[in-house]
Amino acid sequence: MDRELAPEIVRQSRTKNYIIVFVVLVVAGIAIYFFRRVLKTSVEASRIRTATAEIGPVENSLSATGEVIPAYEQIITSPIRASIRRVLLTPGTQIKPGQAILDLDKSLTLIEFEKMKDQLALKRNSIEQLRMKLNKNLFDAEADDQIKSLNINRLKAELEDARRLLKVGGQTQEDVTRAENSLRIAELEKKKLENDLSYNRQSMGASLKETTLQAQIEEKNLSELDRKLNQANIIADRPGVLTWVNENIGSAVNEGEILAKLADLGSFRIEGSCSDVYADQVKAGLPVIVKVNETNLRGLITQVKPSVKNGVIQFVVQLNDNHHASLRPNMKVEVFVVTSQTAKAVRVANGPAFKGKKNQFVYILNNQGIAQRREVQVGLSNFDYVEIKSGIQPGERVIITDLSEFEHLQEITIDNHAN
Repeated sequence: MDRELAPEIVRQSRTKNYIIVFVVLVVAGIAIYFFRRVLKTSVEASRIRTATAEIGPVENSLSATGEVIPAYEQIITSPIRASIRRVLLTPGTQIKPGQAILDLDKSLTLIEFEKMKDQLALKRNSIEQLRMKLNKNLFDAEADDQIKSLNINRLKAELEDARRLLKVGGQTQEDVTRAENSLRIAELEKKKLENDLSYNRQSMGASLKETTLQAQIEEKNLSELDRKLNQANIIADRPGVLTWVNENIGSAVNEGEILAKLADLGSFRIEGSCSDVYADQVKAGLPVIVKVNETNLRGLITQVKPSVKNGVIQFVVQLNDNHHASLRPNMKVEVFVVTSQTAKAVRVANGPAFKGKKNQFVYILNNQGIAQRREVQVGLSNFDYVEIKSGIQPGERVIITDLSEFEHLQEITIDNHAN
């Protein structure tokens, strides 16, 4: 005879069965959830972005960074050795022409200026003394020459008298010979005096010319120093903004040392930089697109700096519109160097779906809300557009959102009613 089971045993058995059924249901639910995830073939429309293929130009560009700097920056240097007495303006100040920036102590240079003036006066005085001395020497030589001429005339007369007396027996031949020799000596002495006179005239001109040139050099040096003293009044000669000034009051500055920088904020240029991997592609003359906030500005590379620093090459961009209102000094901007371009191509707005591969798969959305997987060949690309060489026709809608999770599906349904 069967004995009835105790209630406690029946209760434990039922609980155990309930637990088993619950675990099986949970496992089945999880399996169904992941199975549905794997087989899911629809995407909410709010998750995707599309772009319509069109015909237009496409430019291939390299990404770089840039900084906006004033197109023209005047560097004001010290024209003399001096010290900074006062700083009249601070960086960031708008400056008008004629406005003083710094006040320099010019006392040392003024002393040197006065010394040079005295030296020039002494040189001019020495020129006058030399001219007087040379004139005296020239006068003495000319007088000696005239005296020698008179003496020669006298000796000629004596020779004629000796010859006449010789004929009448009043003189001997020795007296005539003596008179002839005296005349010949006097003529040679006169010739020597004439040669000395000619030399004195030439040397006088040369000596005066040399001394005069030395005085002219000192006069030019004095004028140059006077000009530098006038420039030592550090005054702006054009409108702009003071971007930097030496504010070390009392410090000594040498000639040529930078005192201030004045920028013209009416026009700007871009100093760009990119990886040296692109060194063979970045060249002067290439067009450039500069992205300033939401504005694209065009320009050209005017200079590529020859040196490479820390794996980076630098270049200068001249903007077509260098007065644009969005430009600000020291602003960081995106720069895109256009290395090649196609004037007429099938293009699609760039997006995460394009991963830089030449051949890849994208989804084309039709009017029924079905996205079909299609292989395309990609050409040139930039931050705005991607060139499609094959696989897409103008007018077709391309999903530019990254749908890598559905890459195993040939078709995807775009659900416009999903929450």
